Amino acid sequence: MNPGYAEGEAEDKGPRARGRQRLVQRVLVDSLRGSPTRVITPRDRMPELPDIDAYCHALRARVVGQPLVRFELLSPFVLRTVTPAPASAEGRVLTQVGRLGKRVVLRFEGELHFVIHLMIAGRLRFDPMVAGRKPLKLLSPRAGALFALHFPTGRLSLGEVSKKKRAKLHVVTGEAALREHDPGGVEPLEVDLSAFRAALTAENHTIKRALTDPRVLSGIGNAYSDEILHRARLTPVRWTTRLTDDDFARLYDATRDVLSEFRERMITELDGGFPEKVTAFRPDMAAHGKYGQPCPVCAEPIQRIRYADHETNYCARCQNDGVLLADRGLSRLLKGDWPKTLEGLEELKRVRSV
Repeated sequence: MNPGYAEGEAEDKGPRARGRQRLVQRVLVDSLRGSPTRVITPRDRMPELPDIDAYCHALRARVVGQPLVRFELLSPFVLRTVTPAPASAEGRVLTQVGRLGKRVVLRFEGELHFVIHLMIAGRLRFDPMVAGRKPLKLLSPRAGALFALHFPTGRLSLGEVSKKKRAKLHVVTGEAALREHDPGGVEPLEVDLSAFRAALTAENHTIKRALTDPRVLSGIGNAYSDEILHRARLTPVRWTTRLTDDDFARLYDATRDVLSEFRERMITELDGGFPEKVTAFRPDMAAHGKYGQPCPVCAEPIQRIRYADHETNYCARCQNDGVLLADRGLSRLLKGDWPKTLEGLEELKRVRSV
């Protein structure tokens, strides 16, 4: 008997059936072991509320109260508005730095706003001006630089190291024009439980989708929704209208705690510096980016659901009573061979090792 087959299974199947059996065993055992099928880089995730707030915190100490000396456009594709021209901000004092969803907003005198959407691969950089040192090195669009704002204190630039140029800069005048860039989601750290629940149940979606919908909640994406759901001990695929009062209370508390903790942690880690490595994966995360690694609560391996370019990480034991969630791609490929529980994965591993 070939040890690659389960007990009682015949070896004299056709090559097509044998190939499928090997595929089933290899894919599912790899799933248990957490062997990645692709390398996920920090650019695979859009900066979220804690990241944007960390950027804003660092910028306030560097550019608020400073006049814009010069605007430098390095890639025309990043600018998504025609009027007013970005150069119209030259000579104006930057009065405020804030967050609008996942966007950084720079407010200048005369209600002129720069709305910066980093998207997935966009990252901000600040190069300080230091008396007595050589002039700052020129920026190059070939290296991903999109635009730069020159202040007496230094140079703020936006770069995007990606073939797909998605980062955006909108220049608008007035509060009404600024509100057009607000997706409309409520601020999760500023609302009470009642408003939080009303926002999530306005339409019936899975919790994962509701948490990451900018029209529902502001500033939450794939990474922190994984952390929130793990903290709340809720499966990502449960419908919002089926959550109990206790579920909503746990979800509300987890949302506020996770976002606040990571925001404060990031600001503390800056220690007066500027964010340089904004990444989707942090060693102190419990679920996101931890596929195959032990859950910090129950020690079972963290699982994943993959769809398109996204991946949801969860703990089957803590969040779904030990039941595995169907991976859209693998479950369709493997059909009846897809195990339903962690015990099923363990049994497959045992059979494979025989």
